[in-house]
Amino acid sequence: MSLDAVLAAGRRAAEARMRDTVRLYAQAPDVFDRGSGNTVPGEQTTLYSGKARVKAIAASTGEETEAGEREVVLREYEVQLPWAASLPAGTRIMPGMRIEVTSSPDARMVGLILWVAGATFSDQSTAWRIRTEDRS
Repeated sequence: MSLDAVLAAGRRAAEARMRDTVRLYAQAPDVFDRGSGNTVPGEQTTLYSGKARVKAIAASTGEETEAGEREVVLREYEVQLPWAASLPAGTRIMPGMRIEVTSSPDARMVGLILWVAGATFSDQSTAWRIRTEDRS
């Protein structure tokens, strides 16, 4: 069996395990509205919307840290997207982008916002693997 056939079978198997739906997006910086005196969230640009596998990383320590002047616990997740998933031309997955879980067989995951920490790519992978943090 050729390497390409093995990879194709592995990609089909990986995609069959993708039971969650996510939205990967970039968010522009928040803007202060002088008229209202409020900070307005920056515009969101959706880069991918579709199936995925979201799983907690077992070795995650749940480290406490500060973010936005409040204490948060960082929990690590790996989000897998289909290997054939595409992004808009010229776009790369970068730290600071976000992933929202929009549906999942585990209802507790729906609405979870994960912050991208990094991504790995390879022509011999079965899926895109994105390291993320839950900053709640």
